[in-house]
This record gives sequence, C-alpha cells and structure tokens, in this order.
Amino acid sequence: MKKRTILLVLYFIVLFIPIYWMIITSLKTDNEILKELTFYPHELTFKNYVEIFTNPFWRASFQNSLTYVGLNVIITLLAAIPGAYAFSRWTFRGSHHLFFWLLTNRMAPAAVFMVPFTELYYILHLYDTCWAVALAHCLFNIPLAIWILEGFMSGIPREIDETAFVDGYTFPQFFRKIFFPLIGPGIGVTAFFSFTFSWVELILAKALTVTNAKPAVVQLTVGIGAEGVKWGLLAAAGFLTIIPGAIVVYFVRNYMAKGFALGRV
Repeated sequence: MKKRTILLVLYFIVLFIPIYWMIITSLKTDNEILKELTFYPHELTFKNYVEIFTNPFWRASFQNSLTYVGLNVIITLLAAIPGAYAFSRWTFRGSHHLFFWLLTNRMAPAAVFMVPFTELYYILHLYDTCWAVALAHCLFNIPLAIWILEGFMSGIPREIDETAFVDGYTFPQFFRKIFFPLIGPGIGVTAFFSFTFSWVELILAKALTVTNAKPAVVQLTVGIGAEGVKWGLLAAAGFLTIIPGAIVVYFVRNYMAKGFALGRV
C-alpha cells in the first residue's frame, strides 16, 4: 500500500507541475519571466489579472464563452435524451446505420465544416454570434451524447417502462419521475464531455466569430503582438479558463464516478 500511495502522490505531482507553472508565471513580471528561471515569483504582481478583469474585451470574451457553452450543453441534452431513448427502446429499419452515421459526424475534423458553416451563418445572419458557435458545436456533441446516453438507457430494463405505464403513468410523468433519475449519472457524464469540448474548441470558435462573440480561447491570441508574447497575461488567462471546468467537475463528480463505472465511456 505504501508503494502505491507514493506512486499515486508522484503521479499527481507530475500532473500538477504545468498548472503550478502557469500560476507562478501569471504572478511574475514579464522582465522576470524572460530574464531568468525562477520557481516562484520574486516580484509578485497581480497586474495580469487586473488587466483581464478591467479590460472590457477580456470580460466580454469570458462572457461569450460561458454563454455559447451553456447554450450548447442545453441544446445537446434536449436533443440527445429523446434520441438516445429512441435508439435504446426501439429497433427500426436502418437504426444501426443511422446510429453509426451519427458517430461519423463526431469523427470528422472541425476544419472540414468551417466553410459551409461560415456561408450558412452569413445567410442566416447568425455569423459572429454565440448561437453560431453553440449550434456548430452541437454537430459534434449531439452524436457523442446520444452514444453515451444510449449505453445508459440500454442498461435499464424495459420492464420498468411497461410497469410504469400499467400503473397509470403518462409518458412525461414516467420520464420525469422514474426514468430521468435513473439516467442521472449518464446526463452528468454527457454534460461534462459537452462542456469540455465546447469550452476548449478553437477552430470553429475562431472561424465563426470576429468581435461581438469572440470567446476566451480566441481572445488568448491577443497575448501575441508586435511587442512579443505576453507570457504573464497568457498564463493568467489560461489559469482563469481552467476554473469553470473545475467548477463543473466539482458539481457533477458523483455522477461522473457512477457514469464511468456504469456507462460505455
């Protein structure tokens, strides 16, 4: 047990090194960052964080990211839950081919869809809006969400559905009171993966936004300018982008643990 504990501690230390380095870099001055290698900030400064919180462009970028990520997660779950239920409970002609086709959309690189999405959103007047990025990410998140949720739902006996209907439950009542709590871990895992993809995805987010809906991952590129790379500013922004993901993991951690144990993830 001691050897396992030591190895586990060393493993987490190695994992934490990049995060630690990002934090201390964000608290250093640019002169100290470029001058010498230091393992802690000799000249402690919070100017990088002050710039992010006081700069309207940085504030807007984080707000845009949270907006379209939230929209994407909600749309993905609303579309994937009924779709996964249909695949798990009914077999129809071509259902297996349709299920595989959904997954092929997830396998395609995001760069393939830049041109058609850009042209489509220009026509629909959705270009450079949070809806544009949220809907584009649905193309990748919905197939994955259906695949994950279908695995959870297939593990729930169909007799539960039949018993509920015999007891007089309507379908909405059955889904809300009985079925929905049973697939809670699957929903938690699905929400986590959808959030993670949409939060860190850069290609579509950059191609479909210019100024009004520019997200944090795109705004990070402003740290590279004519005067050079603003390492401290980039490190501060990078650390702040980790926080929302950590909050999401904290709230869905119990569902994720059950989901990874019971589902097909």
